[in-house]
Amino acid sequence: MAEVVFVDSKAAAGTLAAASIRALITQKPDAVLGLATGSTPLSVYAALAASLAENPMDVSRVRGFALDEYVGLPADHPESYRSVITRDAVVPIGLTPENIQVPNGDLATIETAGVDYEAAIRAAGGIDVQILGIGRTGHVGFNEPGSSFASITRIKTLAEKTRVDNARFFASPDDVPIHCMTQGLGTILRARHLILLAFGEEKADAIAAAVEGPITSSKPGSVIQLHPHVTVIVDEAAASRLENLAYYKYAWANKHAWQGI
Repeated sequence: MAEVVFVDSKAAAGTLAAASIRALITQKPDAVLGLATGSTPLSVYAALAASLAENPMDVSRVRGFALDEYVGLPADHPESYRSVITRDAVVPIGLTPENIQVPNGDLATIETAGVDYEAAIRAAGGIDVQILGIGRTGHVGFNEPGSSFASITRIKTLAEKTRVDNARFFASPDDVPIHCMTQGLGTILRARHLILLAFGEEKADAIAAAVEGPITSSKPGSVIQLHPHVTVIVDEAAASRLENLAYYKYAWANKHAWQGI
């Protein structure tokens, strides 16, 4: 069962996740982070940056792998995930840019991009902690409904609902790419710790399906039920459709502090 943690704000969620990541880096200075994009993880990156500004530590050896990238979008495009990760995480936190990898969305090398990315993750020793958001369709990364739980990094066609959700980042909905490169659900399962964050009532159905629903490729987020170490950080609105709400709160309130998340 995933651990479900309730917070009263995005900032509180970010502080909690950042503290766990900082503890990891303290123990393992060359820790490997799985970096998500979008609005959900911003509070984590902001909190980690603030913590490092207040109490500096060396993060120059920390490595990172982005979850996904658009296909056919130039790497220097402001909405490429290479640009987004650099802007939202690498620069504020002070990570070494050369240590951060993003799936290659270049059409010229797209046939081998997935295999190459998987090889790079293996060469790094695997991902220590993977930060995740969840889409309204239940997707994690860009693994849309129907994605295999054994899938690895590969090219995927984005659902129209996902493209509509992401259109806010582009000048026009037509500018949102149709294809992406994404870590697979099997790739995500290999990370040693998953931290899934969600906020707002619009994510309530997806969270309920991920945490308590049947394990099915129709709800890709339900893959977290197969992982031994998952922390789901949610506000009350996102948690509003969970049946075991009272138990999750009770378990968190009675958890030993030394266990962390």
